[in-house]
Amino acid sequence: MSDGTTSNTSDESQPLNGNDAVNLAAEQSQGTAHRNIPALGLDELPLHDDTANLRQGPSLHDGLLALLPLVGVWQGTGQGNEDGKDYSFGQQLVIAHDGENYLRFDSRIWRMDDNGASTGADQRETGFWRINLKDEIEVTLTNTRGLVEILYGEPMNERAWQLESASTIVTASGPEAHGPGKRLYGLMPDNSLGWVDERVVDGELTPYMSAQLKRIAG
Repeated sequence: MSDGTTSNTSDESQPLNGNDAVNLAAEQSQGTAHRNIPALGLDELPLHDDTANLRQGPSLHDGLLALLPLVGVWQGTGQGNEDGKDYSFGQQLVIAHDGENYLRFDSRIWRMDDNGASTGADQRETGFWRINLKDEIEVTLTNTRGLVEILYGEPMNERAWQLESASTIVTASGPEAHGPGKRLYGLMPDNSLGWVDERVVDGELTPYMSAQLKRIAG
């Protein structure tokens, strides 16, 4: 995505309002409200199943209202840069909850050729988002490339959330260079979810990955 993502998702900062967040989520989920992530169908646990649909399963924890619009299943395409070379990718992102005070984040990415056809699986990323009463966001992420990252941030308004790396650990087999970075997630004017990830390269923030995702469930 271009720099327009940032400007579209972070216009004028507005006070967070729970009712507005609920209304916006309902608006953007028209046509997808009947869909959800599938249940495993295994032996039942004495716990709620994860749900990416606010109308199904346990109620969203009151502490997560500032993150409520993110809940859903999102899918779309994006652009990445690896060793100075641009490439296209597809992504499915599931942001779900189980009634407790955190969100589960699960991203799957696949590479695409110039015609938009898949050329194979790329990275996966999974983790958890938390937010406290001061609207301070804490995110922990684990990546299949051998990365573990902690990010902190805050809502920019009721439609955008910004995060910055606080700690990045690379395993022995992980990427040789993966600097700290900054991420922005935001709802676009068409209610798609855009995100941009920038990384420090030679002392400067440099575009790393970005995508625009359409809600397909929730």
